[in-house]
Amino acid sequence: MTEENVKVQMRKGILEYCILAILSRGASYAPRIIAELKEAEMIVVEGTLYPILTRQKNAGLLTYRWEESPQGPPRKFYSLTEKGEEYLAQWDKVWEDMVRQIEIIRGKSEQ
Repeated sequence: MTEENVKVQMRKGILEYCILAILSRGASYAPRIIAELKEAEMIVVEGTLYPILTRQKNAGLLTYRWEESPQGPPRKFYSLTEKGEEYLAQWDKVWEDMVRQIEIIRGKSEQ
């Protein structure tokens, strides 16, 4: 398994978390979410993002509204629901626990 394959698998596992984290700062639309993910080197294409947004919306984690755009067609702005905020808080806890667990394991291997 190559380093790139490992990165891809890890990114897939946390992409939903990253999207919720981005939306926790305020409503956003897909191209802006993609730009943030690319800036963080969590490379994503629209074909990857839209199914996740749809799945999260169907699960009640997100809602959306249409907003007129000065540059083209209206944009769909996504935002977290109360359920989405609660789910993100659970993700935060799980992430913190996993980082702590990995640090324990890595610390033992360095002894």
